[in-house]
Amino acid sequence: MEKIISIDSVKTYNTMRGVETTHPLVNVLDLSKTKPITAQTFNYGLYAIFLKELKCGELKYGRNTYDFQEGSLVFISPGQIMKVEPNVTTYAPKGWGLLFHPDLLLGTQLGKDIKKYSFFSYDSNEALHLSDKEKQMVLECFKNIQYEIEQPIDKHSNTLITTNIELLLNYSSRFFDRQFDTRKDINKGILEKFEKLLYEYFSSDNSKNLGLPSVAFCASQLNLSSNYFGDLVKKETGKSAQEYIQEKVIYLAKERILDLNKNISEIAYELGFKYPQHFTRFFKNQLGITPNEYRNIN
Repeated sequence: MEKIISIDSVKTYNTMRGVETTHPLVNVLDLSKTKPITAQTFNYGLYAIFLKELKCGELKYGRNTYDFQEGSLVFISPGQIMKVEPNVTTYAPKGWGLLFHPDLLLGTQLGKDIKKYSFFSYDSNEALHLSDKEKQMVLECFKNIQYEIEQPIDKHSNTLITTNIELLLNYSSRFFDRQFDTRKDINKGILEKFEKLLYEYFSSDNSKNLGLPSVAFCASQLNLSSNYFGDLVKKETGKSAQEYIQEKVIYLAKERILDLNKNISEIAYELGFKYPQHFTRFFKNQLGITPNEYRNIN
């Protein structure tokens, strides 16, 4: 069985990379000055952000390879399993890393808002690719955080460190929006596949046997993480992925309700509802009238 190494503290990671621990909860590393690591699988108990400046090896999440090229950012959240697969015996990239323990965020505004940065849960083929100007802004954030870590700890330290981390995350949000915009052709292809997936799902017995399709199911079928998929759909359509699925269900429901050869219960089961009353409630919440009322009106 493959050994998984737990990284549950900043000190654990620092020791592995051969660097001194200046602050117990956060560190910025110049990866070119750290000890190389061999191919291994890691379970992170920390938040981590890596900026890669040299193509050297691969990172894997599950069975998928990160889209982790030169000048790209990868975000890791506590609980993620990452596998390093170097192209050589050891993995010694040129770049930067920021690691911080969840305890650093306790009592801070960032601690309350960290969940909104959904890119921490992106996975395969979903790294942030930076332009030269964007890379310089990210490096500036890294250096500002490093400066604060190197100062004697006082009552301002935690606020200044977390504020600079939040600034980095807000810039990353902006850069991801830019990346979604510049990949419109790719995103359009994903939406077309999403539409085809829903059509085939409801045209088969899947809905009857498996129930309504979830966002997680659709994302997995498209080889995307749920958060990346949801953000992509929202960016392209203005609707959440869940709303998109619900609209498709309502469209199909209205179409099938007009078929007088089927009763409402049959239609509910066909669409994936476990109980007809759940379908009736859903339909009324969406349109303001029940399926039977819709049938009678039309």
